Amino acid sequence: MKKKVGFGVIGTGFWGKNHARVLSELKETNLIAVCDTDADKAQSIAKRYNVNWYTRNDDLLKREDIEAVCICTPTTTHSKIALKTIEYGKHLLIEKPMANTAVQAKKIIEEIRKNQLYLMVGFIERFNPGLMRVKKLIESGVLGEIVLAFSRRVGKWPERIGDMGVVKDSAIHDLDIMRFLFEEDPLSVYARAGSLHHQYEDYAQIVLSFSGIKTAFVEANWFTPHKVRIMTLTGSKAIVNVDYITQEITIEDIDKAVKPKREWDEPLKLELEHFANCVSNDKCPEVSGLDGLRALQISEAALISAKTGKVIQLLYDDTFVDE
Repeated sequence: MKKKVGFGVIGTGFWGKNHARVLSELKETNLIAVCDTDADKAQSIAKRYNVNWYTRNDDLLKREDIEAVCICTPTTTHSKIALKTIEYGKHLLIEKPMANTAVQAKKIIEEIRKNQLYLMVGFIERFNPGLMRVKKLIESGVLGEIVLAFSRRVGKWPERIGDMGVVKDSAIHDLDIMRFLFEEDPLSVYARAGSLHHQYEDYAQIVLSFSGIKTAFVEANWFTPHKVRIMTLTGSKAIVNVDYITQEITIEDIDKAVKPKREWDEPLKLELEHFANCVSNDKCPEVSGLDGLRALQISEAALISAKTGKVIQLLYDDTFVDE
């Protein structure tokens, strides 16, 4: 039996608590310690899972029994903590967005490569069983040629978010999903966005143009009364709807609508399990640093489009990328 991967979690807020819980449950992982600048939060989580706790990142990072670290802090701190984690030679999972800016994301990727470590970005929907079924339908040809993807990610403002708007916090999931499903980068982006109740933008409608006839439309806001996480994918032969919350999919063609049986599974569990196996087996994670960078580049272009009212042509300056 392979040795469990020793993990540390930096940040014990909403997502950090969930990371700690899952890492304590998986057979592939061993939660060693947690860290938070708030001693009460750190101590509370550490006591729950019988692990060590710290208020200084260096104290956690210097532990030799920790091989991998999950960064679950506010986005504005991601870059600094990630670079420090890399200095200590730890593999790294960063919650999305991987950095505050694309420039910071590039720096993280450069340092990861120099130090020959693994980096994964926490795009949790990639591990949603509903989306995985949709991906298989596309690959099987059941839907025919894909024409349009439409997603809604709306709900009340999550009070834990105070350092960014709805584009980089919420819509970024769907920007990544569109790249994942279409297996290519969008060529241009047009967006409308603004702020009605919050410091940063709290609503956005984003249109992505891909090669050929493929288009994607992403809607996100923080004032719809009920949480909605859905996508509709239109193909030349059939349409598929997916609900990310229930993980149900419905396939519709000219003759019938079918809702296949499904088994629910926790995406975070699947995500962390995958990352731990990558570290153990010396394999690159399915969601790379480049994926995180691309999503940030598209998000930033969308915000420029919303500000200027113009379609933004997407030019990806990745001179360091050798893939």
